[in-house]
Amino acid sequence: MSIELIVPEWPAPPQVRAFTTTRSGGVSLPPYDTLNLAMHVGDDAEAVAENRRRLHAQLQLPSEPRWLNQVHGTCAADAALIDTAQCEADASHTALPGVVCAVLTADCLPLLLCNRAGTAVAAVHAGWRGLHAGVIEQTVRAMNLPGEELLAWCGPAIGSDAFEVGAEVRDAFISVDPLAEHAFRPSPGGRWLADLYVLAHLRLASVGVTQVYGGDHCTFSEAQLFYSYRREGKTGRMASLIWIEA
Repeated sequence: MSIELIVPEWPAPPQVRAFTTTRSGGVSLPPYDTLNLAMHVGDDAEAVAENRRRLHAQLQLPSEPRWLNQVHGTCAADAALIDTAQCEADASHTALPGVVCAVLTADCLPLLLCNRAGTAVAAVHAGWRGLHAGVIEQTVRAMNLPGEELLAWCGPAIGSDAFEVGAEVRDAFISVDPLAEHAFRPSPGGRWLADLYVLAHLRLASVGVTQVYGGDHCTFSEAQLFYSYRREGKTGRMASLIWIEA
């Protein structure tokens, strides 16, 4: 069975390759069925290795993805320098062809970036904590390019009808940017429904990135396609990958 993939619809240059996996096409058993790509969630290591092998083969990857130890922070690592056993980061970037940036998600927002010239790319893991702390802004700074030169694609994340948060989360975002008010709507019991896509758009705009695409999936509601930590608890992770072809 081939791996079912999401291909970004964005005007990236042809040498920029980008994909997000779904949960289909691997060998992992429930509750990780079937294409879990994360080693840290309790799945059988040999199954994960086989899933990664299949991904590598189907996409004809130029190198092994630079997997990160994601910690909901703001570090944006140089992907070419990553030691995957050591690197705690929530984003990676590169200007070198053949270096594959990758992030793992199961409700958090995977954000892919490239410049118009196709000479720089980045992958960002942006949950609400990372968004609030500034992981997008930090990644754009690390790329050392004007935001106006960048394109962004928002991969599959939990949708605004499913992502319920407490008032403290809403207050934290609004204290940094009053416009964040538009990313929240009331939910019963004094809680709020948050829109990660809107929050990402705001943070991207703050650093000059206005060409933003994607944002049309919900990992929580599309159970056949995606893992969702909030829906399932013990579950797998999808990968979002981006690289420059040599």
